[in-house]
Amino acid sequence: MSAATDLSTTRSAAEFWFDPLCPWAWMTSRWMMEVEKVRPVDVTWSVMSLSVLNEGRDLPEEYRAMMEKGWGPVRVIMAARREHGVEVTKPLYDAMGTRIHLGGEKDFAKVIVPALEEVGLPVELAQYAEKDDLDQELRASHQRAIDLVGDDVGTPVVAVNGEAFFGPVVTPAPKGEAAGRLWDGCVLVAGTPGFYELKRSRTVGPIFD
Repeated sequence: MSAATDLSTTRSAAEFWFDPLCPWAWMTSRWMMEVEKVRPVDVTWSVMSLSVLNEGRDLPEEYRAMMEKGWGPVRVIMAARREHGVEVTKPLYDAMGTRIHLGGEKDFAKVIVPALEEVGLPVELAQYAEKDDLDQELRASHQRAIDLVGDDVGTPVVAVNGEAFFGPVVTPAPKGEAAGRLWDGCVLVAGTPGFYELKRSRTVGPIFD
């Protein structure tokens, strides 16, 4: 039996770290949803933060402003997880991401309340966007991802059966068996001792279809 066949038939557990701001994480999450359909993988959805990642870095002014606003969505997701369970993480991410990436809403404050309403969560959770009450837990969730892949990457990070990788950065998101084959390849290369990077220049932006 080939390694690829093993990957397609043996149930595995994966963890996917995202920041709802990141368009590439959004693309990868749509791919991961397809993977769940064609491979026996159980995915846990967790939060990391571009705002945490970029603390202390010399950033262009426009990007710095976005990082300052970027605390809000991840803080609200962390609050929702604490008060309503981890199962609300993915629906709330989907609701936020749809508005940000498909709807083009750049004012994240306008994203949070409608997203909470869509998934049936109390709108009072929106107050956590401006609070640092759960920043310790947010940083810990973020750090778990960074500890697996290093601090010279961004979102998303995926871990499966003890192996982790950044990405894949892909657009449009593969569907069906194409998604499964990409998953098989990612897991194989991530599990290869001494493997660190496989990359080529991006020629297109995210294709949200």
